[in-house]
Amino acid sequence: MSGSLRPRPGGWRRAATVVLAAGWARPSPAAPPLPPLPAGGFRLLLLQRCQDQGFLPGAHVFPGGVQDAADRSADWLRLFAPLHGPPRFGLRPARPPPRPFPGLPDTDGAAAAQPDDAAPAALPDDVAARVCAVREAFEEAGVLLLRPRGARPAAPEPARALPPPPGLDAWRERVRRDPRLFLSLCEQLDCAPDIWALHDWGGWLTPFTRPGGRRFDTSFFLCCLSEPPPVRPDGSEVVRCQWSSPSEATESFTKKEIWLAPPQFYEIRRLANFTSLSDLHKFCLDGTSEGIEKWMPITFLTANAMVQLLPGDELYSEDSEYLENVMSSGKKIEDIMKESKTLHRLVLYSHHVFNIHVTIQSKHKHIYPKTYIVSKSRL
Repeated sequence: MSGSLRPRPGGWRRAATVVLAAGWARPSPAAPPLPPLPAGGFRLLLLQRCQDQGFLPGAHVFPGGVQDAADRSADWLRLFAPLHGPPRFGLRPARPPPRPFPGLPDTDGAAAAQPDDAAPAALPDDVAARVCAVREAFEEAGVLLLRPRGARPAAPEPARALPPPPGLDAWRERVRRDPRLFLSLCEQLDCAPDIWALHDWGGWLTPFTRPGGRRFDTSFFLCCLSEPPPVRPDGSEVVRCQWSSPSEATESFTKKEIWLAPPQFYEIRRLANFTSLSDLHKFCLDGTSEGIEKWMPITFLTANAMVQLLPGDELYSEDSEYLENVMSSGKKIEDIMKESKTLHRLVLYSHHVFNIHVTIQSKHKHIYPKTYIVSKSRL
């Protein structure tokens, strides 16, 4: 078994997520029959976690998981060769990391975990995170985001997943038991993880809500696919899947058909800014030279709602006290909202009633979601 990435004091673990956005103009025969979308529209892959999972049981999430030491192994160097190698493996120059939240036990803002064997990392953090996201998409959904070895990046266009190989389920079980075997699968297929199709999208640090809760530093990537690939939930960690446009996912959430954690809800509303896959893909390509944002929400408890405060909000405080504590007020959220002008927050009234309030301006080329408020009849 490969060495896992153990958390440092404080319980933080490094993780990676990939948002798969697929074009739906001519879905493949393997795609589920769904209503047509507006011209150029896209749908997102959502996976439902098993109810017995310790983290976000039953939630619909994007593919992803905790990083393993195997994801940054030196063995990947020979697989990326001969065309791609250190320091950037064919990716664009790395941007400065996001400014850390005060008190995080790692200088890059990611309360990072270290390999159990303490071996020097062979891959840069952003490359290892991409390998992790590709591996998790395979383990959870059977989707192979791979590219033939030695193939140079094609003209900028949405990617295609590799057709599932024979013995898919057997390989997934092996990789689940030992993540090092994902490299063996790639070698057998003579492919490398398509790290070039995964675009920086942002990141989230798990906010404090209760003592002893799991804490993750998760890098979010976005991958545009020209068509939806076949998806086969692993039946263990993931029990169901669905392809939904941002508006469809929002409606399913408000109708209590699915449940989304606040970061997933926020990102889905953020993706609602894009009307076509081509616009989304162009945004990803154009934004690769700009900074990304990684946030740790601060939990703010009011008399009748929980609020997740995000950077830029007038109540947000970069104070290490809030790494392990919440803010609170005896006032109702309606009274607090009347007093507020500069907003970047999610207001959680109940399990399926979330509001998003955004009045701040975007940094770099980062796009924030538009303010989203549910009808008063549902409060």
